[in-house]
Amino acid sequence: MSKFFIKDRQIGPGSPPLVIAEIGINHEGSMEKAILMVDDAARVGCECVKFQSHIIDDEMAPAAKEVIPGNANESIWDIMSRCTFNEEQEIALKNYVESKGMIFLSTPFSRASADRLERMGVAAYKIGSGECNNYPLIEHIAKFGKPIILSTGMNDLDAISISVEILRKHKVPFALLHCTSIYPTPYDKIRLGGMTELGQRFHTDLFGLSDHSVSNYPCLGAVALGACILERHFTSDMTWPGPDVPISMDPRALDDLITGANAIFQARGGSKTILKEEAPTIAFAYACVVSTTAIKLGEPLSQSNIWVKRPGTGEIKAKDFESVLGRKAKRDIASGEQISWGDFE
Repeated sequence: MSKFFIKDRQIGPGSPPLVIAEIGINHEGSMEKAILMVDDAARVGCECVKFQSHIIDDEMAPAAKEVIPGNANESIWDIMSRCTFNEEQEIALKNYVESKGMIFLSTPFSRASADRLERMGVAAYKIGSGECNNYPLIEHIAKFGKPIILSTGMNDLDAISISVEILRKHKVPFALLHCTSIYPTPYDKIRLGGMTELGQRFHTDLFGLSDHSVSNYPCLGAVALGACILERHFTSDMTWPGPDVPISMDPRALDDLITGANAIFQARGGSKTILKEEAPTIAFAYACVVSTTAIKLGEPLSQSNIWVKRPGTGEIKAKDFESVLGRKAKRDIASGEQISWGDFE
């Protein structure tokens, strides 16, 4: 499998990278903020926005009330409780996103949230790094038979291989995203080599990067290495509260990422050949064999009477200079003439 589709959007090395703007929980439970972020993403041409689907009681045990993430100062239970949308709100968001001609994705964090998204008729699933080794949940989602994008932060190749086996068993299209679950991720911990290693280990070119750094540089580098999907957190306003806002991109950065990813996609690949479009440059930039003094009939050609000079419009290019030396002129040649193959024996 070298490609798959989410709706009518082809995903694969033959298509520009799909840029996913992860709104996630940056809305802090506000539909108004969520809608604004959808609008801002659409305005700069983003094809896909992603939310998170949280049904707290099915997702977390009460012990989560005591666990505080490294990028926050309150428990994960309190954060997600505040940032949860109900089913009616999620349906409204999906409809709004799709009215903009964009792809709606959401990450389910529990069986109940996965079932909700399936009722909503989502076209594909994004599974987060924290669920990469949640094999019961992956199995549950894979049974829906829809494309899956799987982030792999905090998991090694052996753990990821079990998830891949589940996805292949159910014959669902999938892509693997390399990810480092450090917020923010220092550049030296991003390890783009890990992304290409996913492709090599699992014999797939459907891979990409979910990045938590503070710039577009890693994502752009990932495109040069073959990434088919790019994901970064997104916000309309970098001054908004929220644990993921400091590692998010704003609309201007999203615009730059889309433009840059498409440019690098067009630039990558190919082979080292001479293009027909280079002919006008060849005409002036190449050097050809030229007489540097007047040459008499029968006189041998040597470095004292010929050399190589621009333009490249003569018959004998500089690469053939050595093969001309020692040949005898068949005619009188004036100084400064471009030498032709018929000018010597």
